[in-house]
Amino acid sequence: MAQMTGSRLFAEMLRDYEVSHVFYIPAIMLGAIAEMEAMGIKRIMTHGEKSAAYMADGYARASRKPGICMSQQIGGSNLAAGLRDAYMASAPLIAITGGPPTHAHYKNGYQEVEDMSQFDSVTKFNARVEDISRIPDLLRQAFRDATSGTPGPVHLEIRGPHGQIANAKAELDPLVEKRYIRTPPFRPMVGEDEIQATLNLIKKYKKPILLAGGGVISSGAQEALREFAEQLQIPVATSLNGKASISDNHPLAVGVAGSYSRECANRAVCDADLVFFVGSKTGGQTTVDWAVPQPGTAVIQLDINPTELGRNYPNTISLNGDAKAVLQQLSAAAKKDKSADYSAWLSHTQALVKQWRDHFKPLLNSNAMPMRPERICQEISNALPEDGVVVSDTGHSGMWTGAMIQLNHPGQSYVRCAGSMGWGFPGAMGVKCALPDQTVVCFTGDGAFYYHIAELETAARFNINLVVVVNNNGALNQEIPLWDSAYGSKEAAAKADPNPLWKFEPINFAELAESLGCVGMRVTDPNELQATLKKAFALKAPVVIDVVSDINAFAKKAWTPKDTYGY
Repeated sequence: MAQMTGSRLFAEMLRDYEVSHVFYIPAIMLGAIAEMEAMGIKRIMTHGEKSAAYMADGYARASRKPGICMSQQIGGSNLAAGLRDAYMASAPLIAITGGPPTHAHYKNGYQEVEDMSQFDSVTKFNARVEDISRIPDLLRQAFRDATSGTPGPVHLEIRGPHGQIANAKAELDPLVEKRYIRTPPFRPMVGEDEIQATLNLIKKYKKPILLAGGGVISSGAQEALREFAEQLQIPVATSLNGKASISDNHPLAVGVAGSYSRECANRAVCDADLVFFVGSKTGGQTTVDWAVPQPGTAVIQLDINPTELGRNYPNTISLNGDAKAVLQQLSAAAKKDKSADYSAWLSHTQALVKQWRDHFKPLLNSNAMPMRPERICQEISNALPEDGVVVSDTGHSGMWTGAMIQLNHPGQSYVRCAGSMGWGFPGAMGVKCALPDQTVVCFTGDGAFYYHIAELETAARFNINLVVVVNNNGALNQEIPLWDSAYGSKEAAAKADPNPLWKFEPINFAELAESLGCVGMRVTDPNELQATLKKAFALKAPVVIDVVSDINAFAKKAWTPKDTYGY
């Protein structure tokens, strides 16, 4: 134990937990932020608390280390709102806010609003730090909770609107637990009897399929998944969170299943007689509200969190363990045991994939102007380096990128918004901070880009060199059918006063980017996009590519068993 301020202790502990960036809105623990100056921790001051949370979220998903976001007391509600996406995506985050001093409770203190409970629904652990002596143990607890089991956000409220208790001195021990630097800190395995029972069950079925979720990514289990699938020669679908679990050009890959998906993947999952969920919560988006696979299908589920096992499908076998460790157990056991012949089933799933590709090939190669989003995705696929990262916003952005972007190299990765529109751009900034030497491409619609567009100045100020591709159709065009329905007809909705309620004023985002210190480029011809992307990748500067796209281009809705087969 040494005599030091809470600020010094906080900075030392973040350094020793290998935190490289902190995303914040002042004024919060300014002493600690100053102490980080000589520790190599970059302090990214943002233009909003939600942006700070989203950047920390992207950082966490890319690095598998807890992202740190901070705000003073009055910004607590905004920071809590920013944790929603991280909570839904199971990303390890640590949110730090100030809190009211106890002597001022119930006295109408300046900016005092009780927001502690707002963090309850979006965190795994939510605690007050009311004495300087508690900073060390509660910060350790924060790292333990954020990384252990299913990862997720935690929140510490440091007493004082600006966390002022950290300015005091005390005898403090900056001990850190290195195990909790990144996910997963533990890799629990299952019993050999469970491994053998799993392999025996798979052999009883003629059409098994693996469905890889985000747990495969947070476990770093991509290679283990591929090895196991190759040993058994069974197809692999993924959730949107798990998109990079297997290369899109792998002969076993059938694509992303669920609501933002490829029809061939949903059809393959529904045609299967056994679905093996690996690191997936089997939630509504992955299963199109539990229609893919159909109820009654035999299910094996592997998850590190026992409460997820059997939550939405009655499991034939439940495996409680780490995705990588258990897949390695399965692979080792499968080498000693001749697997069944799934060649006919594999031929069927490959035919589904080919049918899907043949159907969309004209759109992927379309020369139409304004540009088709499918062609934008194709050019990103063609230009993306072998270690490139695609970050996607939600809605149409998730639909286009999840289905259309091809990640054909094991080193490529994909990070998606879990549902909070506007997350993509600041989230991608956090990804770039975590992976400074890799190309990071953000795909976002113009409607989503508007949310946090001020962070272009942040990207310029800190030289966060990502490339933002804006699918600029001048509208929230995904909402057009909803407004048509609300008004009773397309014609009535189009005449809404003063303009259609889904349409924006025309804007050139390239010019806007230039005015905020970034590089701006505009593309109207699809044949110029790939060269523009490669030029942007080489600039080593934050770049916005404004791509003028078709306002009437709509992503296809997810296929479910109630739909007619075929295109």
